[in-house]
Amino acid sequence: MKSGITGIVALLVLFVVVIVGYSSVFTVSETQQVLVVRLGEPVRVVNKPGLNFKAPFIDTVISIDKRILDLENPSQEVIASDQKRLVVDAFARYRIENALRFYQSIGSIQAANIQLTTLLNAALRRVLGEVTFINVVRDEREVLMTRIRDQLDREAEGYGIEVVDVRIRRADLPEQNSQAVYQRMQTERQREAAEFRAQGGQKAQEIRSRADREATVIIADANSTAEQIRGAGDGERNRLFAEAYGQDPDFFSFYRSMSAYENGLKSNDTRFLLRPDSDFFKFFSNASGKPPVAAPAAPAAAAAVPRP
Repeated sequence: MKSGITGIVALLVLFVVVIVGYSSVFTVSETQQVLVVRLGEPVRVVNKPGLNFKAPFIDTVISIDKRILDLENPSQEVIASDQKRLVVDAFARYRIENALRFYQSIGSIQAANIQLTTLLNAALRRVLGEVTFINVVRDEREVLMTRIRDQLDREAEGYGIEVVDVRIRRADLPEQNSQAVYQRMQTERQREAAEFRAQGGQKAQEIRSRADREATVIIADANSTAEQIRGAGDGERNRLFAEAYGQDPDFFSFYRSMSAYENGLKSNDTRFLLRPDSDFFKFFSNASGKPPVAAPAAPAAAAAVPRP
């Protein structure tokens, strides 16, 4: 009987030891940091992964994610310094740097997201409200995101949170203004295009006029040079003709007549109405071109006159 009671007591003691031992250890993973709380008061923070010990039954282990977390911010309407309304879609990335401060100030990831969303919206309005629409959309976007991140990081430091990055995913005009802005931009581009076309047409006309003027001058110079060369050639030709005529007038006359025959009798339907004894055909009747000499008339026989 006593051995049965002893066995039961041993089993109970072993069970209590197992429960106490199980309540005295805990593990920390690579992606977590653990806050040990004793009777509602934080005792220590464990950042290194592995097996750790705590006081059983009185210590509570609270796991806090130490990875980089995403904060999706809903689209917000912001007024820029030039009084243009912008719809800004932004997001942030953060991590819990001080687990004890985080637990004491906020306590949970859901509460941290709500608080950071409020702070992010305030930082967006402060920073983007100091610049123009063009700076937000195009010119200074990287600089503005850095300023927003720095402001949000300073404000989140009191909650044990470090803001790693802030990005503006989209910054655009509201839908009701986009069409009007698009029409205005289209009109402006059309005006610039028409101005460029007018300037191009003016430049083209100037180039064309200058080219026509230069072409006229070149043609006039060429015609003048051609006339001078032609006049010199005609003078040289006349000189050669004069020399040839002076050396042999008959041959020169024959050559000129042959040239006239060649130029005047080219076509098959060439017709001339000339006298047969015309000078134009003088070489047809005589190779020397001289008219034939008429034979002298025979002297008439003297008539015998009877004397009385």
